[in-house]
Amino acid sequence: MSSTAVLGDIEILSDVINCGTPDFDADAARAVLRLGFSESQRCQMLELADKNNRGQLSPAEREQMESYRRVGNFLALLHARARLSLKHAGQAPQ
Repeated sequence: MSSTAVLGDIEILSDVINCGTPDFDADAARAVLRLGFSESQRCQMLELADKNNRGQLSPAEREQMESYRRVGNFLALLHARARLSLKHAGQAPQ
């Protein structure tokens, strides 16, 4: 990566999560895997996606949709790290 490249949220968070060997212990990994969006948040995301597909998002709704996307990407990174931690420990997620 060049020194003039601009890092996005996910690239920065990915580097933070993967820095060194930050393996989660089994209990922490399982706790991370329980993190997720609530049912009402999932419904809100579906509504925003539908409005986006119809080209009807307001600027505030577009920002909210982007916030959900960023948080979702962060959760995906955490979940991946937690699953790898359990795999390296020889344990399966519960």
